[in-house]
Amino acid sequence: MTQETPVGAAFVRSELLTRREAATYLGVSEQTLAIWKCTGRYNLPYIKIGRLVKYKKADLDAFIARNYKTASA
Repeated sequence: MTQETPVGAAFVRSELLTRREAATYLGVSEQTLAIWKCTGRYNLPYIKIGRLVKYKKADLDAFIARNYKTASA
């Protein structure tokens, strides 16, 4: 007997990144993400699944867009 994964669930899982993956995506260390989460320094949403912390790629992209700065002339 095989266990099937609903299509929607597979999509959600592929969009959730581990702390390591999220840190690599943002170009920061895992420890930096952990500190941001504990101190609330940045409004970076995360998902708790048991003891695991996961990040949605869309939230990381939004975080990048919010923090995008251009040089002033």
